Amino acid sequence: MLKNTTTKKRMAIISSVTVCLIAASVLVAWIASRKQSEPTVDGNIKASPIVNIEAVRTNAERGDAQAQKDLGRLYARGELVPQNYDEAAKWYRQSAEQGYAPAQAALGELYEAGRGVPHDDAEAAKWYRRAAESGDPSGQYSLAVLYVMGQGVRRDNAEALKWYRQAADRGLALAQYNLGMRYYEGTAVAPDPVEAYKWLSLAAAQGIPDADKARTTLKERMTSAQIDDAKRRVKAFAAKKTG
Repeated sequence: MLKNTTTKKRMAIISSVTVCLIAASVLVAWIASRKQSEPTVDGNIKASPIVNIEAVRTNAERGDAQAQKDLGRLYARGELVPQNYDEAAKWYRQSAEQGYAPAQAALGELYEAGRGVPHDDAEAAKWYRRAAESGDPSGQYSLAVLYVMGQGVRRDNAEALKWYRQAADRGLALAQYNLGMRYYEGTAVAPDPVEAYKWLSLAAAQGIPDADKARTTLKERMTSAQIDDAKRRVKAFAAKKTG
């Protein structure tokens, strides 16, 4: 799966070299275990629906943007059809050019990996940005990573923080983890153990193993009042998401 191919690189720059050595292999495995399922807000897993490939293809050929993106995903993953990144790029592009944000993020991923299209970080950043500005959390997260790495855009930790925050606010677990680590380490933001604990807790609840480890270490340095404040913020965030 393409996302697993690019995730190793992305997780290698979570917030520092020290963190990456701890996190990369575990998080890649975490994502791989979920490629057939979708986490809900509370961390439970929803089974993927049964896909009617002929119906998807028919709707895609009729110009339905979501169907085009879905067909592209099937080709990228090699599900129900032989894996074919050229076909994936073709369908993602048709959907992306209609303004469908999830397809824009997926097309950016192909450019970043050089699958089905030439490797082009600037083109990846362009499509990630379009998705991000439309509110797509995957696009926001991927754009943040490019800013951290300085690929396709100038290296800018403040911009990375901005997009991590937006993706984290939309519930993306990896963005919550990265944002928590930035508050933990004080990268492009003042160190704040309460905010760090909040975001690490939210990521841990969605199954990010290293978020729980970092939170445990952080907790040893916090006062009881700080921990209580952080837990209140976690509950407030969860209430906002489900309200």
